[in-house]
Amino acid sequence: MQVWPGQAYPLGATYDGAGTNFAVFSEAADRIELCLLHDDGSETAVELRETDAFVRHAYLPGVMPGQRYGFRVHGPYAPERGLRCNSAKLLLDPYARAVAGTVDWGEAVYGYHFGRPDSRNDLDSAPHTMSSVVVNPYFDWGDDRPPRTDYHRTVIYEAHVKGLTMLHPALPQELRGTYAGLAHPAIIEHLTELGVTAIELMPVHQFVHDHRLVDAGMANYWGYNTIGYFAPHNAYASWGDRGQQVLEFKSAVRALHKAGIEVILDVVYNHTAEGNHLGPTLSFRGLDNPSYYRLVEDNPRYYMDTTGTGNSLLMRSPHVLQLIMDSLRYWVTEMHVDGFRFDLAATLARQFHEVDRLSSFFDLVQQDPVVSQVKLIAEPWDVGEGGYQVGNFPPLWTEWNGKYRDTVRDLWRGEPRTLAEFASRLTGSSDLYQDDGRRPLASVNFVTCHDGFTLRDLVSYNEKHNEANGEGNRDGENHNRSWNCGVEGETDDAGVRTLRARQMRNFIATLLLSQGVPMLSHGDEFGRTQHGNNNAYCQDGELSWVHWPGADEEEARSLLEFTRSMVWLRRDHPVFRRRRFFHGRPVEGTHDDLSDIAWFTPGGREMTARDWQAAHAKALSVFLNGHAISEPGPRGERISDDSFLLMFNAGADDLDFVVPVNHGRQWQVVVDTAVPEGTPPGQGDKVAAGDRLTLVGRSLAVLRRPA
Repeated sequence: MQVWPGQAYPLGATYDGAGTNFAVFSEAADRIELCLLHDDGSETAVELRETDAFVRHAYLPGVMPGQRYGFRVHGPYAPERGLRCNSAKLLLDPYARAVAGTVDWGEAVYGYHFGRPDSRNDLDSAPHTMSSVVVNPYFDWGDDRPPRTDYHRTVIYEAHVKGLTMLHPALPQELRGTYAGLAHPAIIEHLTELGVTAIELMPVHQFVHDHRLVDAGMANYWGYNTIGYFAPHNAYASWGDRGQQVLEFKSAVRALHKAGIEVILDVVYNHTAEGNHLGPTLSFRGLDNPSYYRLVEDNPRYYMDTTGTGNSLLMRSPHVLQLIMDSLRYWVTEMHVDGFRFDLAATLARQFHEVDRLSSFFDLVQQDPVVSQVKLIAEPWDVGEGGYQVGNFPPLWTEWNGKYRDTVRDLWRGEPRTLAEFASRLTGSSDLYQDDGRRPLASVNFVTCHDGFTLRDLVSYNEKHNEANGEGNRDGENHNRSWNCGVEGETDDAGVRTLRARQMRNFIATLLLSQGVPMLSHGDEFGRTQHGNNNAYCQDGELSWVHWPGADEEEARSLLEFTRSMVWLRRDHPVFRRRRFFHGRPVEGTHDDLSDIAWFTPGGREMTARDWQAAHAKALSVFLNGHAISEPGPRGERISDDSFLLMFNAGADDLDFVVPVNHGRQWQVVVDTAVPEGTPPGQGDKVAAGDRLTLVGRSLAVLRRPA
């Protein structure tokens, strides 16, 4: 076999049409062997003799796409000093573009013998672990272009590749649970008819199923257990795992783009699947443990953990920062994705102990000409001290607004003293974002997501029911801000079912009428249930998969139609998706002297400080002036829209609302969540200034005044 010196950059395996360049970083290694793996179980070892800045490299002519490989690292094994090199362990390439196989969790994949954590285990891991794959980078993207949907027009749909597609009746069996299934016309048609503009995929970076879960007959369904930051997860590929998963993922992105749908990836750069000091040796740990992980300073045998998963990546390491930035750029430039949602993003800001919004990671993102131009969404918390950072990320970022979720849930379950904070959340959370120059679009609003109750379960359960997870119902959030409408779980009680359906419409309508960027969780649009399980991370089965409604499921179909109508109402009216915060005063240059927003009691008078603080108050109206949109249109033109009056009655009793007398003479009711379809029949009721309109307990109405 010919071995040429090759290049130290780019890292990973790079195929050029005639052969493959291999490059891997390790400061801890004494020497590294590249192992080419053969289907008969044998391997050919090639020592990487060339070294530049701790990067070992070589070029092998004739090594083609589909070739499986791994690394064996010779170096010190001294856990007490944080060093865990062991040449018996076949290691994944951190830059592998594809990964083949799975881990079988035999003792050989660990650096120690079971029951003896201080021992050294020299069993060969190659027959029991995954392998890296050389990938052909060439793909015909045709005329693919990123949709680049502006944030103010964005509606995000959070989805799981397998969960969304596994039970869809229109998909052939071989496409269910796959990237190809995601690109199937039936799935794309659902998304486009719903009106969403972006699909946010739960983790598709190569991940592994935890040893504990596999032993219990379960799986890491959510996928927040990454081991390969450049590789699409191979189990979601219908075509094979020798690089075909890359082509299949690209094909899915191309199909979604053609339909005008952006692809956002939920990414996990805060920790890896190797866990704590008792975890397996799969890649980073065996290559250079102290360069990749945060170790306890006075006892580097152990790992600092701000993620609750056993380890945290070392965010002050230049090699970790390079890995993350290279990965992000790769997914944008080579895989054509449109943005990222960063899991436990507060950990990315921890250079040392505290969360620092000026950390090196954010500096790198800010100046990067590729990554800075896509959608960047933070989950703005982790489990470490001071980890709750909602509202504290840099101006380039948007955030999952956990305070929005909590406040909206509290309002509709009838908690006292919620009106003032609800008003802030409805109008873009200026208390969180305005001071640092951000706008309403910094807030990604959501009521439900993968983590927690589904929308239907939110209105059906007071308590979590996670018995299926095998942890004695101790896992998952205990304080869900949910309300079961009087009966725990499923019921045939017609009154309870009617109230639950109305509550789901209330949540969906509130979400889509709020300033900011709305996010729906897959299946909530037709009332998906997990039967009270609020932590289905390990449930890879019908409990967590989306059950698509049949033609005879009237309640589900009705909710789906209502959700569509609310998405399209938002799309058609810029007053619900302003790019700047409300001023609370008239806007100069408009043809009326009304404020851009005004708040009223149900009696029709403007709210006072006393009204905002009244503990018993659970109802209000808000006027949105379509003539007073302060930001210009794309060509500098003034934007004018219809005006709207939103009426919220979160109390249990029916309540009369008076239409304010000075904000429009004639109004039309266009949404009423007390109506089963959510919208009045025909053109809806016409009401005039000063008229009374009765809102059913726990309902909302939307009135429109034409421009």
